[in-house]
Order: sequence, then structure tokens, then C-alpha cells
Amino acid sequence: QRNSAVSRRSSCRGSPATIMASPPLGFFVRGSEGLSLLVGPPFDDGCRSRLDRILCLSALFSDDGSKLAVVTSDFVSVYDTGSGSEHNRLNVAGVMAAAFSPGGTYLQTFQRYSAQQKNLSLWTVDTGNVVFQQFQKALSKSNWPAIQFSEDETVACRLVTNEVHLFDARDFSKGITDRLRLPGILSVKLAFAPPSHIAAYVPEIKGSPSSVRIFECTQVSQGQQVARRSFYKSSSAQLLWNRGSTGLLVVAQSDIDKTNQSYYGESRLHFLTSNGSHEGSVPLSKEGPVHDAQWSPSGTEFLVVYGFMPAKATLFDAKCQPLFEFGTGPYNTVRWSPHGRFLCLAGFGNLPGDVAFWDRSTLKALGSTRAECSVTSEWSADGRYFMTATTTPRLQIDNGIKIFKYDGSLYYEKKYDKLFQAEWQPAAAGVYINRPASPQLTGHVLHTDSKSTAVAGPTKTVLNAPKPTGYKPPHAKSAAAARAQLFGDDENASGSSGELSKSAQKNKKRREKQREKKETIDSNSTGLQAAVSSVAKQLEAVPSSLNGSIDSSGDDIAKRLRNINKKLRQIEEIRLKVATSNGHYLLTSEQKEKLDQEISLREELRNLAAQQKD
Repeated sequence: QRNSAVSRRSSCRGSPATIMASPPLGFFVRGSEGLSLLVGPPFDDGCRSRLDRILCLSALFSDDGSKLAVVTSDFVSVYDTGSGSEHNRLNVAGVMAAAFSPGGTYLQTFQRYSAQQKNLSLWTVDTGNVVFQQFQKALSKSNWPAIQFSEDETVACRLVTNEVHLFDARDFSKGITDRLRLPGILSVKLAFAPPSHIAAYVPEIKGSPSSVRIFECTQVSQGQQVARRSFYKSSSAQLLWNRGSTGLLVVAQSDIDKTNQSYYGESRLHFLTSNGSHEGSVPLSKEGPVHDAQWSPSGTEFLVVYGFMPAKATLFDAKCQPLFEFGTGPYNTVRWSPHGRFLCLAGFGNLPGDVAFWDRSTLKALGSTRAECSVTSEWSADGRYFMTATTTPRLQIDNGIKIFKYDGSLYYEKKYDKLFQAEWQPAAAGVYINRPASPQLTGHVLHTDSKSTAVAGPTKTVLNAPKPTGYKPPHAKSAAAARAQLFGDDENASGSSGELSKSAQKNKKRREKQREKKETIDSNSTGLQAAVSSVAKQLEAVPSSLNGSIDSSGDDIAKRLRNINKKLRQIEEIRLKVATSNGHYLLTSEQKEKLDQEISLREELRNLAAQQKD
């Protein structure tokens, strides 16, 4: 392992290495100063870049990470990530969205709709030629990319009104090769690998239930479905194929929760097999919404986070049978590492940002941390690092990235004034080996470079996540000293030298005097209350012990005993008020008269008790 690490470091520095090493990781950040393509981790020689400060509107990697498309207002540039040179430039202005095909052969772009010009274009990356163009009125997260490809780029499909059009992805000049007619269809998902089936979702129409149907790609024109699942309470659905195209997860969402248990509506999780052998609901053991569901990279199991907070996480196999319970926690996000060895459960959005890391092979927790206010999160291509980013416009403050190791230890952190985007550079299958968790190391050294960027040393540790603090606007931070003087905040009032200001010292003395005064009153009050309680018990015991005598002596003695008890209780209450007022309580003439009668009342009480004994 040490020789391999030395070889990797030597390769990153450009010196010769005798052992072939995996290429270094990479990621880009896009801020107010532009886009930078960075190399690492690890950051042996600091954080260096292949591209630096390219002004653009958005950017995206191809699936294998070999190309980077940078979108500007006037054109789209495609860069080679290995050399950092511009591979090609597409002269298309006003691009609002772009997407690579799985093999990086094509790049599709979307422009604002216009009746005079087709705004959905498919370009070949190498030549820059347009191979397909159509009108596309609307763009949404659920229907982008508008043209879906299979992993091997042999089949492509596009959803239009009431139809799905299929194409030969190797030759778009053939036009539409097949079509699926399905009235009311809202969304479609092509099986990724292999492209054997296609799934379609139709929402509720005129009282009929929603449905998800699976068709074979080679027979879609016949409209013969091989599997179907119908259900109510659904206005949209997320379709998730596994690798192998044998199983389909359906997250059905309704905008309205008729039970009024959730502000975000209702959601249900359904499961279908492509051969039609099984269809039904996934057996979830806790009530509440389905927060996230993701297939593992192998396609043989899936993980679901569901239920009212604290949410529950359960691992299921490809036959929809539960395999393992990860317990409950404030989670709403699932992230599998690219090899499926590690997984992450996290709670972002309106949750505090708890992140838990697990080893899938051992089903043991590796560590946990907290990444507050994270907007995006993803694993690195080698599955050893996990990056979270706080970006604008979702959040205008505390923008930056954090990179954690697979056990939750913080490896790298950098703050930005404005951060719009941060993404890992992906890699093709087989570029990075599937490594197990390393033995625990000690002796961690965490230092900060000149740019205030935390960089981890050769060993690691699990850092405790800082406790979240309330939001403070910029003007409130600068006014901390003024608040300290007004309200006597000793911590904020202390200057850089640690000495208290005159106002803070005065407030401190005043609070100490009030504290001493309160302690004295509390001690006196406690003693008097105990005395009153003792006297009351004694007075209550007198008539109870004389019950038989009172019955034989007449009503006069009983009434007199009750009156004496009442007056003595009133006298004790007056004394308590005087003692706790610190000399500020003024007695009335009636109260003074009662206090003067105390001795005679107690003497009369003793005489009555003696009479009863006789």
C-alpha cells in the first residue's frame, strides 16, 4: 500500500513511476470569479488547477469525465479534462440547459422556445455538427434531458404529446424508427443497461387511477405491455431502473395530503419487474413520506429512507425483501459510492445536515459528521471522498465546499464569497479499483494553508461536527460590541486583550449584588416556609386528636379551635411577607393588631387543649 501511495504521488507530480497508477481525482468549482478545474484530492502539493477562472453560466462533465462542457451566453466550449485544452466550440447562443450522452458522443442543448427556430438541438461533440433538431416548448427537471440514451448509445427516445419516439442513436438520419402511442403519458424512462425496456407513467384521468406500464423496446409499436401497476393519490412519479433492467422503482407523489399529516403531500413507493412476475407496493414499516430511494450500482438491491421524522432507512433486495435496518435518524438523502462499497445517509434541506457513513460489505457504521446548509452532495469517482457544497442562489451566505473521507473525517474545506456550482469529475468503470476501508490510523495533523484552506496530513481523524448556530446578518456581527455594552454581555464585551469594559464591569457588579440578595431572600423564605408548614401540621393535629372530646363538649369549643387555627395561619403568612420583602412591606393597622394577638391566641389554644383532656 505504501509503495502504491508513493507511486500515485510520484505520478501526480509528473515524476516517473514504475507502477501504473489511477489518474488523480478532480472537481470543478464555479464562483463569482469564474470556473476552475482543480486536481485532487490528495493535495500533496497544494490545490492546483488545469483550468482557472473561466467565466461561464454553467458547466457539466461527460459521464466518463473526459470532457467538460462550459456554457456561456454566446457559445458552448468543450474542454479535454486531461490536457485542459479546448476540444471544440459550438456556436449556439442562449443555451439554458445542456446534457452529454452516456458515451460523450453527443451534446444536447435547449434554448428558449421560439416559433421561428427549433430550440432543441443534438450536436456531435467531435465535429460540432447538428444531427437532430426539434421544437421543445417547456423545460423542467422531470423531463430533462429531453432525449434519453441507453448506456451503449444504441437506442434513444424522446417524449412528445401522447407518444414516445424511438431512434437509432448511431444514425439519427434514419428519423423515428418506432413509436409508442399512449394517451395522457406524462413521463418516460428508458432502461439504461441494457436498453431492453421502456417505462411510462400516466397520471389520473377522469377518475381512472394512475398507472405505470413497462413495454419491450422491440415491440413498442404494438402497444403490448409486459407489466403494469395502477394506483391512486398520484400526480407525478419518479421512475428508477436498476442496472440490468430487471426492476423498476416508482416513487409516486401527490401534491395534496388529504390526511393533513404532511405539508408536502403524500408519496408511495411501488416496485415492478420487467418480466411481469411481480408488481406491488414496497413493504415499508413506518408511516410517512418516501424521502429518497436509490438502487445500488450493482442493481441487486436498493435503499429507502422513509417515514415521519426521525426517518427510517431500510435495505431491500431485488425481490423487494428487507435485508437490513439502518435505524432511524434525521435523514432524507441516500448516496451510494460508485462501486457500491460505501453508502451515505444524510439530512439536508430543512434538516440540520447530519451525515452517516456505512460499509455495505460489513453493514457497520464507519463514522458520522455534520454538514450544515448543504445544497449538493456526491461521492468522488474512486468512492473514497464525499463532497458537500453550499451554493447560491439557494443560500447567499456561508458558501463553500467540504470534502470528507468515507469515514466522516473532514479532509478539505474552502469558503467562497459566491459559489454557484461544485461537481466531482466522474470516471469510466474500471478506472479506480474497489478498495475496502483502510485500517484506522492515528496521529492526525490538520493544518491551514495561506489561503485559509484546511488540508489534511497523511493520517486522519474523525472530527466532531460543530454545533449549529443561529443565523446572524452581517450588520449584527459588527454590532456585537454595542450589544455587549447595552445588555452587559461579558463575553462580547471583552476586547482582544480579554479585559472587560467599564460598562461591563459595572453591570457585572450589579448582577453579583442582585444574585447575593436573591440567595439571602431564598434562604429566609425556605426557613419560614418550613416553619409555617410545621405549625400548620401541629394545628391540624389538635382538632383531629380531640374529635371525640369536641363531640361531647359542644359546638362552642369546636368553633373556637377553628377560629384560633385560622388566625394563627394568617399571622404566619404576614410574617413571611415581611421577611421576604427586605423591609419594603408596610403593615396595616389590622395586621399589626393580629401580630399582637399571637401570644394570647397560643395561650388560649393550650387552655382549650387542657380542658378537653380533663
